[in-house]
Amino acid sequence: MDTSAPLLGEPLPIELMNTLWGDRGGVHDALDGSAGAEAWLRAVLPRIEPMTASDLDALPKEDLDHLARRLLGLRDALRRLAAEATGDLRPAAAAPIRELEAAVAVVNEAARAVPRWSALTWTPGEAAGRLTHADGRAADATVSAIAEEAIDLFCGDDRLRLRACPAPGCVLYFRKDHPRREWCSAACGNRARAARHYRRHRHPVS
Repeated sequence: MDTSAPLLGEPLPIELMNTLWGDRGGVHDALDGSAGAEAWLRAVLPRIEPMTASDLDALPKEDLDHLARRLLGLRDALRRLAAEATGDLRPAAAAPIRELEAAVAVVNEAARAVPRWSALTWTPGEAAGRLTHADGRAADATVSAIAEEAIDLFCGDDRLRLRACPAPGCVLYFRKDHPRREWCSAACGNRARAARHYRRHRHPVS
């Protein structure tokens, strides 16, 4: 099962924010249920430490349900923080978490849920490497890793590059990684240009 969420190559916390997405049919939630959460995790698994495909395969249903709830809560908190950082006023994009302090508390709770640490690996004749280890359940470690990356995002220069896509009907966020980038994707850019063209050329109704 593939995730329905658009994957735009953004930092992982932004990819998580964008599991809430919109099209002409309205706003959709790619984390709607455990199956949706699992599909999204499998799509981004190469970017998540310390969870592996074997860890995900071995999760009992109870843990997968727990992970889905944790991801959903973190997603909603991150969208509230993104709205604060970007001045986002799009009604359809609004997170169910209204208070900034509540969103911060969710991210901090997720980040501290599981201790994680790095271990150096070095085989003679090869480059040094890093392995990430974590205590506790793999599900909690996964959410903790995304929350840590989110804290880096909001505390670093990327916060100043975070944008809410202004295309009609879009509820996604993106990192402005080029001075001329205005939308989350080429499709949104085309939609926005088409809408502008229509507004300029439509005839008033008599």
